[in-house]
Amino acid sequence: MTLTYIASGFAVGLLVGLTGVGGGSLMTPILTLIFGVSPNVAVGTDLAFASITKVSGTVAHRFQNNIRWKIVKHLCLGALPAAGLATLLLQHVGSVGHDIGRLIRYTIAFSILLTVTAIVFRSRMLSWLDARPEKQLQGKKLTAATIVAGAALGILVTISSIGAGAIGSTILILLYPRLKPAEVAGTDIAYAVPLTAIAALGHWWLGTINWELLVTLLVGSIPGITIGSLVARLIPAIALRALLATALTGVAVKLVY
Repeated sequence: MTLTYIASGFAVGLLVGLTGVGGGSLMTPILTLIFGVSPNVAVGTDLAFASITKVSGTVAHRFQNNIRWKIVKHLCLGALPAAGLATLLLQHVGSVGHDIGRLIRYTIAFSILLTVTAIVFRSRMLSWLDARPEKQLQGKKLTAATIVAGAALGILVTISSIGAGAIGSTILILLYPRLKPAEVAGTDIAYAVPLTAIAALGHWWLGTINWELLVTLLVGSIPGITIGSLVARLIPAIALRALLATALTGVAVKLVY
């Protein structure tokens, strides 16, 4: 079982390093559906797993110059306070009920499919924006939209551990369509570090982290995300977009079914 945990951590870490996507969207279902971990503990453990794993990914992407720090700052301005408030909400009302949890999963799946559409039709979307520059958010409107989106992410990630990568990449692709795939991955990973760290601290306070399981997953995930982050820029953009679209589609299907 330990080797299975390590292999799972490596596979998820590699995918996150390459695309920025796959952390909570894959690890939480793996822990609950395959390994039988209770949902509350799965969410808390996955958030701690993501926060530590993505530190390694951030360092690697930093060396590759894949991170757009201004975008990271704006996302965090919304996400971090929202994560704190969501933690307090969980402390008062307990874990999210089945119906609300299903609604969250369906909402995330729909947003992910929007991302896939944006990836597949990226060239057409850029051509459309070049012909209609007034349709692309700029300046203060773009900053405000990024902060608001970050706040929504902070809430979603804290209560479900899902969304930091999947929804984060959606936001980056739709609001900043000219980012390269490797820049989407690097920026997505970098902003998720403080967000998942704050959410994980909240779950530590709530007592919903399995530390032994966490350490085992990290043994595989840290080398996985480091390798993925270092080679992301070396992979042709079209291949990386295809991998990202495939990974996101798989996540969306998994969330629904």
